[in-house]
Amino acid sequence: MTTAAAVEVNARSIRRIALSHKLSRWDVRFSPYLYISPFFLVFGVMGLFPLLYTAWVSVHDWNLIGGQGDFVGLENYVTVLTQGYFWNSLRNTFSIFLLSSIPQVLLALGIAAVLDFNLRGKTFWRMGVLLPYVVAPVAVALIFNDLFGDKYGLINSGIMSLGLEPIRWHVDVIPSHIAIATMVNFRWTGYNALIFLAAMQAVPRDYYEAAIIDGANRWRTFRSITLPLLRPIIIFVILTSTIGGLQIFDEARMFDNLGQGGASRQWQTLTLYIYELGWGQRNFGRASAVAWLLFLIIILIAVVNFLITRRIAGTADRKLRVRAKGIS
Repeated sequence: MTTAAAVEVNARSIRRIALSHKLSRWDVRFSPYLYISPFFLVFGVMGLFPLLYTAWVSVHDWNLIGGQGDFVGLENYVTVLTQGYFWNSLRNTFSIFLLSSIPQVLLALGIAAVLDFNLRGKTFWRMGVLLPYVVAPVAVALIFNDLFGDKYGLINSGIMSLGLEPIRWHVDVIPSHIAIATMVNFRWTGYNALIFLAAMQAVPRDYYEAAIIDGANRWRTFRSITLPLLRPIIIFVILTSTIGGLQIFDEARMFDNLGQGGASRQWQTLTLYIYELGWGQRNFGRASAVAWLLFLIIILIAVVNFLITRRIAGTADRKLRVRAKGIS
């Protein structure tokens, strides 16, 4: 081999090595973005585009039959905000949300704490709490309609057997909200309990053993060890419960035969109001305006929840640091 040929071979080898190094650097730099890109593509098609398109519809006079009409700006928002039905559905939404989310999180924490014990047949019990989640919402509504029937419901039958007046579940405001919140809690409590249980399983067992040696009982270990370590998961569950609780539809829709939220709209939620505007009145512009108002309310409540829980978490962390300094 001549000197020129050897130089050419070496040059080719150097170029291949340089190209290989460059491809390796590109792989390290761009591969993570490639791996997560499917999520953002699906989110853009299924989430972001409908959200932006709803905003576009909300500023037009849009009818189900006639389609897109004239540009009206914020007229749909002003019209909706001046209607009493909107504020009534907003109050109902917050009432049902509070009656469902707060007991739901507390019950889920308690169930997860019990399932974290060394129970017999623990797999059976852990799978059992998830069964309500996999049941169709329509089936749950049908079952609970039999329980909360005004005349022949199981609960009212028990109340009347005690000589008391039956509760008007489908007439009065608060009883109807309690009934719908009970359906929501039945379906979602077990799901949240398993999330809490997974977080509890990640807590090192050494902490509990040390606490038991020091004489702490189960309640003391739960309050001083489990709850502080579960703080990020509690924040996550509160945020997801808030988002889901403000979008209640299935349970309220199936609570009566008409699905309008009661004769006097006593349990009509914002999602039911959107359904009525869009498919009842065929006014997609106003329905989209209410949908965007609901989206902004959810964002606002989620931010407030996050700030409050983060402040509580920061206060607890400072107390722990001060206590640790005092001990040392």
